[in-house]
Amino acid sequence: MQQQRVVVSVSPHIVTSVTVSRLMYMVVLALIPAAAVSLYFFRLKAALLITICVITALLTEALLQKARGKAITVDDGSALLTGLLLALNLPPSMPLWAAILGTVVAIGLGKQIFGGLGYNIFNPALVGRAFLSATFPVLMTTWTRPLAWSRLPVDATTVATPLGLMKFEHFRTSYLKLLEGNVSGSLGETSVVALVIGASYLLIKGYMDWRTPLSYLGTVALFGGVFWLINPHRYPDPLFHLLAGGLMLGALFMATDPVTTPITKAGRWVFGLGAGLIVVVIRLWGGLPEGVAYSILFMNGVTPLINRYTRPRRFGEVRRHA
Repeated sequence: MQQQRVVVSVSPHIVTSVTVSRLMYMVVLALIPAAAVSLYFFRLKAALLITICVITALLTEALLQKARGKAITVDDGSALLTGLLLALNLPPSMPLWAAILGTVVAIGLGKQIFGGLGYNIFNPALVGRAFLSATFPVLMTTWTRPLAWSRLPVDATTVATPLGLMKFEHFRTSYLKLLEGNVSGSLGETSVVALVIGASYLLIKGYMDWRTPLSYLGTVALFGGVFWLINPHRYPDPLFHLLAGGLMLGALFMATDPVTTPITKAGRWVFGLGAGLIVVVIRLWGGLPEGVAYSILFMNGVTPLINRYTRPRRFGEVRRHA
């Protein structure tokens, strides 16, 4: 009789057609609606920023991999995604030289310095954004009106973001403008509808876990809603918290990063809870009107600890009694 060999290997024993490259390109595809809306409202500025960030990300990754003697893997889509996410985190008035510098930092310090894809601790795009916010705070807080607001050129007038108007002037932007993206802000934080469309595609295809965004958004709504009930004239309502700023972009496309966020189901609930609390604290009492980037970066730092304490019990494992 013909003998059959049994192959024994280490876990996990998972068979799937989803590759890292496919996942990256699917996320890029899901971001197309948000990128398209930014092109509609900010035209040439948005096109230049997206193009320069993507090209710089690809070139930086290739050069650093070549310098390290590693195989060049710019075709896996990870650098493309980092460049696109960073561009969507920038104001349309951002100078191109600053966008290039931020992208180099995102790839170099946010990714390659740790060893490349899969080894980075922090979300690379948010590392680039945090670097630009620390080094060029004026450039990162100079906002322009979308073209739909007036017939003036984009460079002709500046205005605060809805979060800034609410925090410092107690002016509430209409929900309709927040939904459609007819507000000032970063390229990718304008249209909530566009972001939800892209995220829905990822959820339907199974490329995104719903636990992290649900706990993140739910915590912001609940925690922010408590203070709104206490003082509705001073603090924004839960719906405004959800629709304004970069919360949707962060919760749907950056807090769900499989590399820098928890791998356990319980850990994803904890991650979203912690990030949501930090966002509300910064928005209500911090010096900045927004805090999404910092909340995700902070929780990225504690992700290894979350994974450790939310690790599921192995099958057949029992507690040892004293």
